[in-house]
Amino acid sequence: MTTLLALLLSTNPAWSGARVGGYVRVMARPDLQGGAGRLGYWNLTGRLMNEGPYAALDFDYDVLEPEVDTLSPWTTVHMRIEGGSVGGADPGNGRLDNFRLSQLHVTAGNVLLDRVTWKVGTLEESMGDLGLYDMRLSTIFSDTVGMSARVQHSSIDWLIGLGDAGYSIRDSSYNPVVAMGSSLRVTMGAHAQLGLGGQWSIESAVSGHTKAPYDTPDMRYEDWIRGEVIQTYRADHPISADLFPNPTAASASSGHIFGYMGFGGLGPLDWNSSYVRLERRHPDGPIAETWADETADIHATSFTDERTVLTIGNELQLTAIPERLHIAWGALYGRHTDRDNTIMPSEHSRWYASTVLRAQLTLTPTLAWLTESALAQEVSTNGHFVREHEDSIFANTAGTADTRGLEYGDSDTRTTWQGKAGLVFNPLGPGIYSRPSLRLLYGIQHSNENNAFSNEFVTTLDQYSAFGTVEQHWHHMLALEAEAWF
Repeated sequence: MTTLLALLLSTNPAWSGARVGGYVRVMARPDLQGGAGRLGYWNLTGRLMNEGPYAALDFDYDVLEPEVDTLSPWTTVHMRIEGGSVGGADPGNGRLDNFRLSQLHVTAGNVLLDRVTWKVGTLEESMGDLGLYDMRLSTIFSDTVGMSARVQHSSIDWLIGLGDAGYSIRDSSYNPVVAMGSSLRVTMGAHAQLGLGGQWSIESAVSGHTKAPYDTPDMRYEDWIRGEVIQTYRADHPISADLFPNPTAASASSGHIFGYMGFGGLGPLDWNSSYVRLERRHPDGPIAETWADETADIHATSFTDERTVLTIGNELQLTAIPERLHIAWGALYGRHTDRDNTIMPSEHSRWYASTVLRAQLTLTPTLAWLTESALAQEVSTNGHFVREHEDSIFANTAGTADTRGLEYGDSDTRTTWQGKAGLVFNPLGPGIYSRPSLRLLYGIQHSNENNAFSNEFVTTLDQYSAFGTVEQHWHHMLALEAEAWF
C-alpha cells in the first residue's frame, strides 16, 4: 500500500512536493511457556524481544515548496498515523481502531519573520533517543496542540511554544491544561552538541466545572487506595440523611526539564548521547467508587500531585572494527518518588537501573551475528512488590498471610538478566541500526520473580482453583522479526 502510494506521488506532477515515509515492526514469537510473546515485562532490559508490533506512516506535502538559499515563504502539511497492532501478531489483530492520527501540523517559514519556522497543530519535538531502550528523554510538547516558533541559524536551534494538553492528559474528561515550554540546542562543530529544554503545564481550578481538578474532603489516603472512602464515611456518619461531601476546587500542574549532551566522530566512537530528565507528573483525575449501591466520584488531586521522576540515560555507539564489528552500550537509571504515599508499593515509589550491551559481527556484507546482554534491577522503596515463588503469599511478614496488607509478595527487589543472539539480515549493509533488518533470534531471561513476563497464569492458592500454580524463573523463546524505516 505504501509502495503504491509513493509511486503515485512520484509520478503525478501535482504531488511532486509530497513525501511518504514511516516505520514498521512485526514479529512471530510463539511462547511455549505460557507467555504473551514478550521475553520480559518492558524495555528496561532492552527493546529487543520486549516490544510488540508497531507501524507508523508519515506524510508530508509542500503546499508551497521552500526555495534553496532564499528567504521566500514556504509551508508544509505533516500527518502521522501510528499504532501497535498487526493481524495475527497481537490480540488487536491489526484492527484500525488500534491506530490513531497522532500528529497533524502545518509549518510555515519566512512568514512575518525571516528564518523563523512557525508550527500550528501537534507540537512534539525531540533531540534524539536511547535506541537500545526506545526511550526519548529529550522530548518536549509530546502532549500539546498549539503554536510554536523555531529559529535555526548557524549552530543555534531554538524553539518556544504554547498550547493545550487537556485532551492528551484528560481524554474524554477534558479540561484545559495550558502548556508552555522552550528548548535550545547548540551544535559545536561536527563533534559535539548541547541541549536543554523544559515544559510546564497548568490546569486551573474552575468552580462548578465537573471536569476541573477537585479534592474529596476529609479523606484518608489508605481509604482511597483501598477503595473504601464511601464505606468509611458512612461508618463515621451513620445517619442515612447525611450526604456524601461535595468536592472542593483544586489546581493541578506538571512539567519537566531535560538536558542533553552528544559527541562523536572521534576515532572508533561514532556517537555518545547522554540525557537527564526531571519530571513532575500531572495529578490523576477522579475515580468512581461504589459501596452498598452508592456510587460517587472520588477526587484525589492532592493525593497524586507530588509524583516526580528522575531519569538518566546514556548510549554509546562505536565501530570497533570497521565494516566488521559494531557495538552499542546503554545505561539507564530512574528514580520515582511519591511523597503522598508512605504505606504501599507502587510504580511511583521505586528506583531502577539497567545496562544493555549489543555487539553485531558482520559475516558478509548483508549478514551479521547479533549478541546482546542486559541486566536490570528494580527496587521498591515502599514495601514488597515481587513474588519470588508460586507460594510467596505464605512468605509475607512473619510468614503470615495478611488479607488486609498493602504489600504484594515477599521481596522489594526484582533482578532480571536477558541474553539474545542470532542472525541478522541487513540488505543495506552492516551496522546495528541499519534498516531494513530481518532477524532470527533466540532469547533467554532469568529473574528472581516467579513468571516475570506477561502471562495468564493463576496466582491464587485457592484450593478450588482448577489450574494450579506454576513456578519458573527461566524464560526463553525463538523470534522471527522484521523492522524497517522507509
